[in-house]
Amino acid sequence: MNYLDYLAKDLELLKMEGRFRPITVWESGSDSWMKLNGRRLLQMSSNNYLGLTNHPKLKEAAMKAIEEYGVGSGSVRTITGTFHIHDELERELAEFKGTEAALVFQSGFTTNQGVLSSILGPDDVVISDELNHASIIDGIKLTKASRSIFAHKDMDQLEKALKDSQSHRTRVIATDGVFSMDGDIAPLPDIVNLAEKYDAIVYVDDAHASGVLGKNGKGSTDHFSLHGRVHIQIGTLSKAIGCVGGYAAGAQVLKEHLIHKARPFLFSTSPTPSVAAACLAAISILQESSDLIAKLWDNANGFRTELKRLGFDTGASETPIIPIIIGDPAKTMRFSDRLQQEGVFAQGIVYPTVAMDKGRVRLIVTARHTKEDLSFALDCLQKVGREFGLI
Repeated sequence: MNYLDYLAKDLELLKMEGRFRPITVWESGSDSWMKLNGRRLLQMSSNNYLGLTNHPKLKEAAMKAIEEYGVGSGSVRTITGTFHIHDELERELAEFKGTEAALVFQSGFTTNQGVLSSILGPDDVVISDELNHASIIDGIKLTKASRSIFAHKDMDQLEKALKDSQSHRTRVIATDGVFSMDGDIAPLPDIVNLAEKYDAIVYVDDAHASGVLGKNGKGSTDHFSLHGRVHIQIGTLSKAIGCVGGYAAGAQVLKEHLIHKARPFLFSTSPTPSVAAACLAAISILQESSDLIAKLWDNANGFRTELKRLGFDTGASETPIIPIIIGDPAKTMRFSDRLQQEGVFAQGIVYPTVAMDKGRVRLIVTARHTKEDLSFALDCLQKVGREFGLI
């Protein structure tokens, strides 16, 4: 059989299970309302938490950088691809996160791959929450380290794994700061206490906490006042920051090691100068005011309360990520499609991203949403939820 026939067979299976989903091609940029097939839809699936993708200061900074540096960097960072603006961004990120240093990668995904594959060897062990992001899982797979998985936020299992791994050179506890599918927050103080008890390294991926948790959006470490006790903080520039990229924040020696060992950093052209400039503008906005973050949380908490009042199952959500748990994959996708017909885009998420029986529509509330937007969404959700017997 031709290899394309195998691929087609896999796709047919996805269609039979109701899990096939073609890419949605939008006709407008990221915002609270976006255009699809000539229709304006309320966007409830974007990671643009603070609406910074359209902020005039970011646009201005990006355009000025293009005028000064051009549209690309022309090389990897270790040859001719590090400009002053890249260095400035890393210094600002380190100060923002309260660490000695920071190193920028091309994406949050490649940051996790690059860091984990660089710091872990065959004499080490990584202990990972079962619901960690795919980029952490893939980063671990790239190492020769031993692996241990603990049940989601189960500190008893984490402690047992730490006790059982005493013979390893280094033990790394890896966790998301905010879990991307359920919207719950890692019990970071408990993790840090166990790490200190058993001499382990704490590794936190703050992709969905950057710009969301902590003072001025500094992340989960700041949220729990754990500065100096979390060894490696991973952040993204692609979500609340409004641009693209990722970074690792920690000790200076960690940065220098990654520069020499992290393959995604070594073998990828550096971020464009316009992206670096826009990221710097975003950090400046966060440091100047917490108004956007305050509005984000006011919107999210009010919206979640109303969903619960209507009777929807929002799982463990405690952040602007608010899932509506449905279960069956095919039913989940039909629910998502029906919402779109009513004018709300809310992407269905099913296996293998979540467990087969945990299909959900993941709603993400942003600071750009008005009260009228959220009221419209609630009316649509109530109507369709009743049709599907969810409320």
